[in-house]
Amino acid sequence: MNSKIWLSSPHMSGQEDKFISEAFATNWIAPLGPNVNGFEQDLETYLEQEVHVAALTTGTAAIHLALILLNVTRNDEVICQTKTFAASVNPVCYLGAKPVFVDSELDTWNMCPVLLKQAIEDRIQKGKKPKAIIVINLYGMPHKVKEIENISKEYQIPILEDSAEALGSSYFNRKCGTFGDFSVLSFNGNKIITTSGGGALVSHSKNTKNKTVFLATQAKDPGIEYAHSSIGYNYRMSNVLAGIGRGQMQVLDNYVNLRRANHQYYFKHLNYIDDISFLNEPEGYFSNRWLTVIVLKTNKMREDLLRALNNNNIEARPSWKPMHLQTVFEQFPSYLNGVSEDLYKNGLCLPSGSNLTTQELDKIVKIIKQYFG
Repeated sequence: MNSKIWLSSPHMSGQEDKFISEAFATNWIAPLGPNVNGFEQDLETYLEQEVHVAALTTGTAAIHLALILLNVTRNDEVICQTKTFAASVNPVCYLGAKPVFVDSELDTWNMCPVLLKQAIEDRIQKGKKPKAIIVINLYGMPHKVKEIENISKEYQIPILEDSAEALGSSYFNRKCGTFGDFSVLSFNGNKIITTSGGGALVSHSKNTKNKTVFLATQAKDPGIEYAHSSIGYNYRMSNVLAGIGRGQMQVLDNYVNLRRANHQYYFKHLNYIDDISFLNEPEGYFSNRWLTVIVLKTNKMREDLLRALNNNNIEARPSWKPMHLQTVFEQFPSYLNGVSEDLYKNGLCLPSGSNLTTQELDKIVKIIKQYFG
């Protein structure tokens, strides 16, 4: 039987049922309840900082609300990392604001501080100071936190840290998801832990969390009447899905270790091939290795391997197509150095789920080795 090997499939711990059953037994099915509160507390404890977490329907919803709380409005400009998934940028457009794309650097594949500074100065010179910076922790690798923070402080532009792929990663022993003015987490089905669909907005004050929850529950004013003085959204996580999250939190560190072991396995068996390179952790960086990405010497090699793996019922994918190359975003300003385009042309995401077996890893490695003879 040639079973499908997925890129990053959900991995249930077996401990989710307890929390889900409690939700049904107590009739807490709505988007509030003990599991929502407990899941938020679990995340706050795990992140090990004075942070406040609001559990939401998606990571995209979290970005949207963060931009609203940062007062981003129509025709404002928001600096975005071009090497990312579109969900990191779409909420900018929901608000009628304009993304300004900044390319990556080679150490982490995240936003290049040199280009970020150039972009800010150029936008200011053009009379349009950016309202926010959205920086990504791509594939679980932390961004250049210190350099980006220094630029943020110099120009007084807030940071929104998109840690959708980086729960369990850390930068000099501080957990990703705690940097910037806001941080975003995702619990989509392909993430390191899942609530089926879900996300969270991390902030640094209880008052800000309360504002987030207010907006996420249709912005209903206090009182018995259905009175509204603000536009609201239906973005609050359900108590049932939060129960899945509570069960997943109990195995998060184990899942990080398993994904890191996958990366190490690929590195051990493929790093000797001259035409393959890996993203290494800089000193002080700890990646959850959400996805292992190899970079091939040529686009032809990438395409050949992608085809070979897919033909063997193995899900592999090109690395993220940069946003400045997307038809929907191509009219917006970009500050580029070629790094993201090279990674897109030659980067290949390999199966990386925490539920991969040794036999599956062997099969993947064997196909890649066969290609290189």
